[in-house]
Amino acid sequence: MARSVEFNEEQAIQKAMEVFWEKGYNGASLRDLTDAMKINSSSLYNTIGDKQELFVRCVKHYTNIRKKDLQNRLDSDRSPFSILVNYINDAVSVIINGDNSCMAVKSAFEVATNDQRVKDILKADSDYAYQFLYSLIKDAMDQGEISTDEDPELLADYFISTWTGWYESYILHKDGNKIKKMAQFFIKQISK
Repeated sequence: MARSVEFNEEQAIQKAMEVFWEKGYNGASLRDLTDAMKINSSSLYNTIGDKQELFVRCVKHYTNIRKKDLQNRLDSDRSPFSILVNYINDAVSVIINGDNSCMAVKSAFEVATNDQRVKDILKADSDYAYQFLYSLIKDAMDQGEISTDEDPELLADYFISTWTGWYESYILHKDGNKIKKMAQFFIKQISK
């Protein structure tokens, strides 16, 4: 009689996500993943599927965590501009102090160019981040915290692309001061 597979799938996905985040899709072996998840490969295939399916679930899990973080920020009592500044400073902190960079950025370059499902997940994540930034910027304009001469759509797009560039810059130069200065410059540019 076959043994039933019992494990906490959400915890297993979290552990696998951490492996993919550290090693990337191509660098993570099936053995790395199953060891981290504390299951054998047949359990993986029987419950989740193959490595690709596991990766898709991990990317969804990662983007759901990010979505919850953004929602929590919006639910705070702070002004839109202070939420935005806090988000920018937290992004800088993650870039400089994080062990593994941004899983979404890594996945976009490593996998999304060839995998439509991953691309769609990451696009939805980017669209959600754009809406988050756009609404903060627009609300900050309405409250007089950012000049109404600015275009909130352009600022949201600019920040998303700039943020990705900060990751690349830090990976290449390992200069935290440089990232902090760029962030402060961006904040100064949008401050009224």
